[in-house]
Amino acid sequence: MNEYPTALGASSLDKISLLGTDLAQDVMGKVGFGELSFWLATQRRPTAGETRVFEAVLAALADHGFTPTAIVTRLTYLSAPDSVQGALAAGLLGGGSRFLGVTEDCGRFLHEQLRKVQLPLEPAGWDELALEILEGQQGKRIPGLGHHVHKNGDPRTRRLFEITREEGLFGPHLSLFEAIGRVHPQVLGRTLPLNGAGVCGAALADLGLPLELLRGFALLARTAGLIGQLAEELRNPVANEIFLSVDLNNASVPPTPHVDGGSHG
Repeated sequence: MNEYPTALGASSLDKISLLGTDLAQDVMGKVGFGELSFWLATQRRPTAGETRVFEAVLAALADHGFTPTAIVTRLTYLSAPDSVQGALAAGLLGGGSRFLGVTEDCGRFLHEQLRKVQLPLEPAGWDELALEILEGQQGKRIPGLGHHVHKNGDPRTRRLFEITREEGLFGPHLSLFEAIGRVHPQVLGRTLPLNGAGVCGAALADLGLPLELLRGFALLARTAGLIGQLAEELRNPVANEIFLSVDLNNASVPPTPHVDGGSHG
C-alpha cells in the first residue's frame, strides 16, 4: 500500500496530530490563527516578533472598503444567497495585479533585484541600488509604487515599517522598498506613495515566507474581510442598489464590431 507522508494534519481513532503536536491539547486555545497559519506554511513555529509582523500584514490586507473584490462578493451573494462559498470565491478570484496580487508581485520583484547584488549593503548603497533599478525599469510598472486613493502616503506602509523595525525584522526587501520610495522622484519626475500591498509583500519576503505563497497570504487576509462584507450585507444590504444603479441606467448603443488587424492563414 502506498504511503503519503505529511507533517501537517493526521488522524487516528482517538487523536488528531498537527505539525507534530496534539491538536486538541497543544494547539487549540493556545496558538492563535495567525501564528498557526505561519507555522503551517513554514513548518516551523514563528517567534513572537515574526507573529506580530505576520499578523500586522494580515490586518493590513483584510479589508480596504468597496474594492472590486468586496463588490463582487456582495453581488454574487445577492444572486446566489444559498452559496456563501461562491460569494467568497468570487471575491478571492478577483485578487490580481491591481488588487491583492501586488503583494506577491512586489515581493517577487524586490527578491529578483536583490539576487543581483552582494549583501549586506552600506546605508547609502540602498539608494544607489534603487536608482539603478528605477533607471532600468523606465516605462515599466514598479510593483508597490502608487495608490489611487492614498496619494499622500499609505498609512499602512508607515506603520509596517515601524513594526518591523521594532521587532528587528526590517530586512533587505523592506530596505530596498523604502529606498525606492525615497529616490523614485529623481527618475520619474513625480512623487508616488509606497502602497500597503507592496510593503506587505516586502515584509513577508523578509520573513522568509515562500514567494510562491505571498498571494495566498493576501487571500487569507482578504477572506476575513469578505466575510465581514457579507455580514454587513446581511445587516445593511447595498448589493441590490449597486445592481439597479447599472441595470436602470444602461444606455443602448449600436454594436461596435471588433477590428482584428492581424492576418489569418
